[in-house]
Amino acid sequence: MSRSTPHLRTRLAASAVAASALAALGFAAPQAAPARPAEPAGDAAPGALVWSDEFDGAAGSAPDPANWNHELGDHGWGNGELQDYTGSRENSALDGAGNLVITARREADGGYTSARMTTKDKFEQAYGRFEARIRIPRGQGIWPAFWMLGGDFPETPWPDSGEIDVMENVGHEQSTVHGTVHGPGYSGGEGIGGSYPHPTGGAFADDFHVYAVDWAPDSITWSVDGVAYQTVTPADLGGDRWVFDHPFFMILNVAVGGQWPGYPDGTTEFPQRMTVDYVRVYAP
Repeated sequence: MSRSTPHLRTRLAASAVAASALAALGFAAPQAAPARPAEPAGDAAPGALVWSDEFDGAAGSAPDPANWNHELGDHGWGNGELQDYTGSRENSALDGAGNLVITARREADGGYTSARMTTKDKFEQAYGRFEARIRIPRGQGIWPAFWMLGGDFPETPWPDSGEIDVMENVGHEQSTVHGTVHGPGYSGGEGIGGSYPHPTGGAFADDFHVYAVDWAPDSITWSVDGVAYQTVTPADLGGDRWVFDHPFFMILNVAVGGQWPGYPDGTTEFPQRMTVDYVRVYAP
């Protein structure tokens, strides 16, 4: 997602779901070394619940500061993004119905604000299932994500620290979400991952969906609503180093603009909201 170098189009594997059901809706990408088709792990029972945020609280209240940090700023985040990330309740707040709402806004001066929240130094874990139930926003130039960075970042610079993108969507692709890993030799436009098309061709923004990874010492498997769609292992890295062997922290954000999604245009409506029902982490 938002990194210290530009995010170009990720390299995409043809997932088993996409190939068998909705290949025509798949995300076009350059030829690349693919991730392998998913093993049937997405609907396997997870281990014990070890961390969660159910976002229970009064409407308008802040996300739990024991769980989340707000990263702040408007410096483009390495991707040419337009938003200023703030800690304001206008951009991140509980809705009183058990959800966190991250809101991207166009301000009166023509600028954009949004929120980026992390669990760095508050919760980090290696391996297990990481999942969130989310209704994503939509629109040209809107870029929601649920992702993870190595807990040794920034002391270990990106991409050597590792990155796992559990879910990304670029708003003009209403029927496709993406999952990707980044590390040394396979970062930015060379990230290794795949895409998952909506099973009915609908828009992911129309409803909540559960986005997850099952992460083991030698594999990462992505799933949507329990359907596994790709697995990456050390063998898929073409000899590059596997850096997914240490604790990672989680990130939720909605970016506006950037080289990958492009920029808002006359069709883009504001505000746009990413609504998160829960984030849960299970033991391996």
